[in-house]
Amino acid sequence: MRSAGSVRALLAVLITGALVALTGCTTTGDEAADSGGQNLNPSADASRFPVTIPTKFGDVTVEEPPQRVVALGWTDAEVAMALDVQPVGVADWLEVGEDGLGPWSQQSYDQAPEKLGTLEVNMEKVAALNPDLILDTRSSGEKARHDKLREIGVPVVSLPEGADDYLTTWQQQLDMIGTALGRQDKAQQLREDLDAKFDRVADEHPEFEGKEMVLASRLPDAWGAYLDGDGRVEFMERLGFVNSPAVQRQPGGQGFTVPISDERLDLLDADLTAVFLIGANPEDVTGDPLYQAIPSVEKGNDLVLGDQDISLAFSSNSVVGLSWALDEVVPQLADTLGD
Repeated sequence: MRSAGSVRALLAVLITGALVALTGCTTTGDEAADSGGQNLNPSADASRFPVTIPTKFGDVTVEEPPQRVVALGWTDAEVAMALDVQPVGVADWLEVGEDGLGPWSQQSYDQAPEKLGTLEVNMEKVAALNPDLILDTRSSGEKARHDKLREIGVPVVSLPEGADDYLTTWQQQLDMIGTALGRQDKAQQLREDLDAKFDRVADEHPEFEGKEMVLASRLPDAWGAYLDGDGRVEFMERLGFVNSPAVQRQPGGQGFTVPISDERLDLLDADLTAVFLIGANPEDVTGDPLYQAIPSVEKGNDLVLGDQDISLAFSSNSVVGLSWALDEVVPQLADTLGD
């Protein structure tokens, strides 16, 4: 089992953009009001309950349409909102705002949810919200975390079977949450819409097909590159790009990323080099002579993702964030490749 420190290091690579530090300390917000008998999940198909969802920790059964949902997994809240269910408590992994929703989310809360922490969840606050369902589909996957949530006495929908830490796909997340909320039809429609959008954009940009890419990460004092299995890589592959075989072969990866030393920045060379900033500034990249010496950079085939919102949407790996990222990042990709 990872130590708390190693989990924080892992998360720092996983979540990109200019974030405030994730300390694991509990944050607070306005107290969520009791539902007072109000139906907070009016669109659920009650005829489909009970539902059983396979998870990393065994099957989870939800007996009836949940009304008071707590969303703790990374982007679980925005997926629930896209399915027309407003969680009463959330974890704001990306630190994008008071309600934990990024600018790509079209929905808004009627009442601000309770902020419950991220890596270290305030279990007392969770219990005080009287939830009837806890979503934790994309998190560390640690049994100790899961066991503490289970002590609250309600169904906990954790990572899917066989999933690695934080690597739940957007499809798995959407399907699990849609089933747990009784919103299977809406979830299926969202999935089909995003699949169709990926296909349409790929068809509109045949120049992407077969192009080799490197998705690099730049921290204040280190470089890395993303591997197959990461949502950012999947995003690009859906558009026709191929992840760099040279990066894929590098030792020392942690499932979704591999460190790149300054001496081996040549590994970042590809038809397209895109750089995600993690606590770094664009000039930390563009002003680096070693980076400037990379052949793809010399040719102008590099893209430094300096817009925090775009970077976070890319990194959200949710059905909502990815759709927005397609709109925002594809024109930049086309411009970089000279379309």
